[in-house]
Amino acid sequence: MATREISPGLTVQGFTPPLRLADYKLIAFDMDSTLINIECVDEIAEVVGKGPAVAAITEAAMRGEISDFRESLARRLALLAGTPVSALQRVYEHRLRLNPGALELLAYARWDGLKILLVSGGFTYFTDRLKPRLGLDYAFSNQLEIEDGVLTGRVTGRVIDGAAKRDAVAQACVDIGCAPEQVIAVGDGANDLPMMQLAGLSVAYRAKPKVREYANVSIDTGGLNRLLEVTVPSVAYA
Repeated sequence: MATREISPGLTVQGFTPPLRLADYKLIAFDMDSTLINIECVDEIAEVVGKGPAVAAITEAAMRGEISDFRESLARRLALLAGTPVSALQRVYEHRLRLNPGALELLAYARWDGLKILLVSGGFTYFTDRLKPRLGLDYAFSNQLEIEDGVLTGRVTGRVIDGAAKRDAVAQACVDIGCAPEQVIAVGDGANDLPMMQLAGLSVAYRAKPKVREYANVSIDTGGLNRLLEVTVPSVAYA
């Protein structure tokens, strides 16, 4: 598909804007480096002095060079075995920030009746705090195994990889009675592609080349609210 830059740092392919935001029923976000400004696992590693080793695995996975997300997650978490839970609290309080434009996009989506799903290969420690803080309808992520106040280096339950992200979006569609074509999926890494391929509108936010190549909308500069230049809300706040 041919891409078209509609303004600096904002490109589209596969459709002609503008679209109506209210025509969609669900917007699904990745968390790390999409809704928020950090990769949580990298920041936890940084706090405990293991940043470079963990970040190198994260970057390779995001580029798609490690095709099995489960493998990349297991390798990173193994390096974090013995990390105290207090390190996660430090990351949440001092390092985690919403990406620019996130609150505006969420507000308009909510106004136009969309349900909001956060689905992440990150951790429930963070998604469970963001869900009430942001008024999200759904939040899914990996459950870290913790024993005696420290990380074991493992997760419990199903690993939230690309297939699980797609399944979470599909289940939300069943729950609210919408078609996949009525879904907007926003992500930045290779493990977001399955849910983006399911969705009617896929959005790459400051994403890796493989994701930008696929996405209907690529936001390369500015904030998440630039999506509103393409999917126009039904009202404008003063």
